[in-house]
Amino acid sequence: MIAPLTTLTVPLDTSALDTSFFDPSPATADSAPGQDGAARPGALLNFLRADAALCWVRRCEGLVGFGEIARFTGTGPERFSAAESWWKELLAGAAVDDGVRLPGTGPIAFGTFAFSKTSDYKSRLIVPRIVVGFRGGRAWLTELCLDGGSLTAEGAHAELARLAAAPGADDAAGGAPGGDAAGAARTGTRKDIPAQPRAELAPGSLTEQEWMDSVAAGVRAIESEHLEKIVLARDIVARLDGPVSRAGLLQTLAQQYSECWTYGVEGVVGSTPEMLIKVEGTTALARVLAGTLDREGAPEDGEGFAREVLAGSVKQRQEHDFAVHSLTRQLAPFAVDLSVPPEPFILELPNVWHLASDVEAVLADADGHLPTSLALVEALHPTAAVCGTPRSKAGALILELEQLDRGPYAGPVGWLDGAGNGEWGIALRGAVLEDPTTVRLYAGAGIVAASDPAAELAETWAKFRPMLQALGLRT
Repeated sequence: MIAPLTTLTVPLDTSALDTSFFDPSPATADSAPGQDGAARPGALLNFLRADAALCWVRRCEGLVGFGEIARFTGTGPERFSAAESWWKELLAGAAVDDGVRLPGTGPIAFGTFAFSKTSDYKSRLIVPRIVVGFRGGRAWLTELCLDGGSLTAEGAHAELARLAAAPGADDAAGGAPGGDAAGAARTGTRKDIPAQPRAELAPGSLTEQEWMDSVAAGVRAIESEHLEKIVLARDIVARLDGPVSRAGLLQTLAQQYSECWTYGVEGVVGSTPEMLIKVEGTTALARVLAGTLDREGAPEDGEGFAREVLAGSVKQRQEHDFAVHSLTRQLAPFAVDLSVPPEPFILELPNVWHLASDVEAVLADADGHLPTSLALVEALHPTAAVCGTPRSKAGALILELEQLDRGPYAGPVGWLDGAGNGEWGIALRGAVLEDPTTVRLYAGAGIVAASDPAAELAETWAKFRPMLQALGLRT
């Protein structure tokens, strides 16, 4: 019989740990750890040197997990509810010692879910052995176990050191853990992220022309089948001449796309700009993106140009409005108050501009219970931003036109804790590491009546760019 889940969360004083785990840049008056145990800016990213790390990071804050004590896997239309039931069963009788009490402390699991209920991809929740968290200048360490043993702060620190330096961890110089990187940390010099092996690109399920033909078929379907929008994805394959550095991918993405949420759950990696749902207590937040403009070759007045082209485009605004209305319609039954901005803003990323809207909701209490983040994920997924409108018709047409199994692409990815909090992004701007030398990249585009196949193809290449850059390929 498995012992009940036991967790211990303690404040993390970075100055008490081996410096090789933390930011190798010299400490300054503003960045040095203080008596409250605040971490140096960028310290969390160094934990990504472990190739097997689970992660959810934005602006150098978030969560990084190591090891595994339990997992859920499932497929089909019940994958979300089955995961929720499994998580609640695991929490029953849990002994939780939480000295920090923030979202993401105590019991926690990282997860990734298939986009489609028909996918062969196994959706999963993974409960790590150790989690390091950084938020608002505070750092903490959580240890979790199912073996009935007693947990101590000293033991948690020792387990962190063991797991973070386990075989397979990459240091900042690409050498053995504790080697040059440790020395770099002590001397205050920074080493580059390890270079990826040489790679070549190959078409995925469809060639470029075949995919543009599918886009044209999607436009015809919109005109004839009373669809408003359909999102069509395509894949490409990178074949490397040596093992890919997963840690290098995550470090590169987290640094270059710091405004996005960098995720890593086993072979699913990327940096998404879109938040499906974030829950903190009684508040839920979502960031909706639809409407894209490539930054390559843009004039110097970038934001003004983006606003004129995106906000002034009937096609782009229509695509964005469909996505916002889709989310608010699905979220409304769970809310007592819903705040939707009257106009989208321009989100500037290194590769593209997006039309973006941040939606906020006060969650409704039903019989003394608030909906958990995973329950909201089940209700909201898939939104019009990644599927289309109406959802059922668009979903059926996607299966016909894409000729691929999206797997986890455009599915929910993120984390949840024992209090119902969580952050679930949409797995965009990412890839699946299919084996040590094969990486499958995905990108999609929203198709409406005014869509042009060649322009939509160009948009997918702009969205491939973050992963291509991380792999050292052409941009």
